[in-house]
Amino acid sequence: MPAILDLFNQKTVLDYSRNRTYPALLGEQLFTSRKVQGLEFDILSAGSKIPVVASVHAFDTEAETGSREASKSAQELGYIKRKMQLKEKDLIGLRNPRTAEEQNYLEQMVYNDIDALVNGVNARVEVMRMEALANGIIEIDENNLSLKVDYHVPAGNKKTLSGTGLWSDSGSDPIGNMQAWVNSMDTKPTRAITSNDVVIALLKHPAILDLFKTMGQLATLGNLNSLLASFNLPVIAAYDAKYRKQKKDGTYDKLRYFPRHKFVMFGDEQLGETIYGPTPEESRLLAGGSKDMKVGNVFTTVYESSLDPVGTWTKACATAMPSFPEAEDVFQAAVLAEEA
Repeated sequence: MPAILDLFNQKTVLDYSRNRTYPALLGEQLFTSRKVQGLEFDILSAGSKIPVVASVHAFDTEAETGSREASKSAQELGYIKRKMQLKEKDLIGLRNPRTAEEQNYLEQMVYNDIDALVNGVNARVEVMRMEALANGIIEIDENNLSLKVDYHVPAGNKKTLSGTGLWSDSGSDPIGNMQAWVNSMDTKPTRAITSNDVVIALLKHPAILDLFKTMGQLATLGNLNSLLASFNLPVIAAYDAKYRKQKKDGTYDKLRYFPRHKFVMFGDEQLGETIYGPTPEESRLLAGGSKDMKVGNVFTTVYESSLDPVGTWTKACATAMPSFPEAEDVFQAAVLAEEA
């Protein structure tokens, strides 16, 4: 009769989640992952990319002294965690499987729980990445934690349209808006992220439909991007992936990673990094001499609690936060009415 923690020992669980391929999220491409050993990281601001001109000097005179514009501030990583309990009847089945098929089924159920928990941690990190990209600010108010991370996107790089200026209104001027915003930026944006609702609003816009008719083209995203390229404007991609959040009553809210009413432009540079650090669980494990175990960005474990109620749990956790050094070179616009 195998013990549960022998079936799912710490090394086996860590190796499983570290080598598992989980669904890719857009934010992982824009904010590449990097693991650090501490719980704080520096929020870097690269400063303006417009060069500061040097002065002409007479020979044998002292050179003019410049100053660094880049700045940094320390930020603590967010501690993300979630657990699920293994039911007693499933534990009994694992201890006393009637057939090999039953044991394989119950073991896979545990690994499915690990996958669900890791995906949940990854989803919470993606929420933070998209908050940074769409709003320039991450605000956390949950589980007795109130935290605000401001990446200091310049006020001039934020715009909220209203009334007839909304891109859903036939009297608006989306291409004119984009041209004005691009011209206002120090670094030319080449890419834009938005929602499918915004893309549909653009494809239905009378001014854009007239341009398609003139060129004898259908109203598609590919043709829209070709049209925008002719105006020297960024290529658009729609991001409509969703996640669910469980409420206290056990029901779920379905939410978007990227706001449906936002339109964000940025350049070819890497926007930032997703900084991961050690969790308390990882630190305790390694402090206990488990140097042969390799931990990825998300720590996973199966453990037993002896307190009332006695239980066996599957858990995933991470410490993470996006860095955003390119925050000064994005343009964040609200182009549709925000849903209540």
